[in-house]
Amino acid sequence: MNNNLKRLLPLAALLLAACGSQPEPPEQTQDDSYDRETAGGRYSLRQDKAPGEMPDMSHVKDAQPRFEPYSRQGNKDYNVWGQDYQVWRDVQNYKDEGMASWYGAKFHGYHTSNGEVYDMYTMTAAHKNLPLPSFVKVTNTENGKQVLVRVNDRGPFHDGRIIDLSYAAAWKLGMLGKGTAPVKVELIKVAPSKEDVRLANQGPGRHIQLLATRSGDKARELAARLSREYGFPARVEHQSDWYKLQMGPIPVTQTDDILTRLIAAGYEQAYFLK
Repeated sequence: MNNNLKRLLPLAALLLAACGSQPEPPEQTQDDSYDRETAGGRYSLRQDKAPGEMPDMSHVKDAQPRFEPYSRQGNKDYNVWGQDYQVWRDVQNYKDEGMASWYGAKFHGYHTSNGEVYDMYTMTAAHKNLPLPSFVKVTNTENGKQVLVRVNDRGPFHDGRIIDLSYAAAWKLGMLGKGTAPVKVELIKVAPSKEDVRLANQGPGRHIQLLATRSGDKARELAARLSREYGFPARVEHQSDWYKLQMGPIPVTQTDDILTRLIAAGYEQAYFLK
């Protein structure tokens, strides 16, 4: 066996393990939180896959638990593959043990059930029932490694699995090679502060449209980057031939500052949506 083939075998094994761990996504759903417009593109890949360069994720920080109002889009009861799923409304305590899987490049850049853009290099996860967003601690019970992730998506729709982790989270838990791992999942509940309550009473916040482009890939790439940079959800709306990049909801006390920063960063056409 030549040296080149020897170097390729570990990578091939890793890719096969990740691909084999992923269930096929739903072909139909009654939940409008799924991105129907982009579903055809991402679902055309029959198997999920790891990123081509297999980047080091040691620099990625855990999600920071905080109070966030539940999204309107991602918290409807739904149906996948003929099975009904109920979203838990007022869950205060949640612990579970079971198998975790992870999802990667197949969904990278597409909408999550929360309406945000999935970024496989951030600390996020999918859960069938927890309200969106939620924060959970995940412990790999085989090696003791732990991560904190923000749940912003639905899944995994595969028997015996209780959570689907982003590539970054799976990297930190040391489960990329096998594709699955036994885990313990614990909800982290953060009580709202007085300021949180005051802002919630003022309404859900405002949305800003940054740009419109004919390139869906460009819009989704920018959405993922800006969401990381500014800390607010970003989404891509497809209308006719245009992909509109929008950010929000943003608390009313921060909207003017965020808009000013976006314009200074080069998004000169940014404006508030009504």
